[in-house]
Amino acid sequence: MIKLAIYGKGGIGKSTCTANLAAAFASLGKRVIQIGCDPKADSTINLLGGTPVTPVMDYMREHDDEPTSIEEISKVGYGGILCIETGGPTPGLGCAGRGIITTFALLEELELFEKFKPDVVLYDVLGDVVCGGFAAPIREGYADKVLIVTSGEKMALYAANNINKAVKNFEDRSYAKVRGIIMNRRAVENEEEKVRAFAESAGLDVAADIPRSADIIKYEDMGKTVIEGDPECETAKRFFGLAKLLIAEDEANG
Repeated sequence: MIKLAIYGKGGIGKSTCTANLAAAFASLGKRVIQIGCDPKADSTINLLGGTPVTPVMDYMREHDDEPTSIEEISKVGYGGILCIETGGPTPGLGCAGRGIITTFALLEELELFEKFKPDVVLYDVLGDVVCGGFAAPIREGYADKVLIVTSGEKMALYAANNINKAVKNFEDRSYAKVRGIIMNRRAVENEEEKVRAFAESAGLDVAADIPRSADIIKYEDMGKTVIEGDPECETAKRFFGLAKLLIAEDEANG
């Protein structure tokens, strides 16, 4: 099973990359779960035609009780992808990381993985924080690998460096390891040189190079990924390439 957590600076395009990667895996015949680990709860919306799933934390507040089935806190989206959002506390009250921890414990109780039997699980994690609940996807075997999304912007690279260091600090505990970088281009001057220089200094490879494209905005306005909207466009091909690379690596590792 491919178990992948995707991190990066807030606003860098993690959710776009995660949803398109999930759609690419599904289009290649894989059974996929995407779990949005962000109080905004918008990670999976473009897999669901623009209609969001009720976040787990919202469900628990509204019902004053835990759900008794996965169906109560999930929706099936494009390509049969099972979409779940952790959500977070009431704004200004409580810790967003606690929402992730609570959700993960609940998913274990409901035997999500045993019942759904996924080939791929993707975790889309809030911002550049790798502590507390936000580190949960890379602990306890939830994710094996981490992809860091960055552009050539200074603060995005700064966040990418912090994430890489944080994950490396967990290596001796058999947690997830950083697989590489997704370069999500923002038309920054000398962008490729900056990102590749960072990747080389960190001992990482650039696993995918996603062009800056109007196609992403066009299809997101329709509540779609580019994989669904135009699987033959260049941007979609890049996500298919990343999915195929990760599948090949997983198969090679048995």
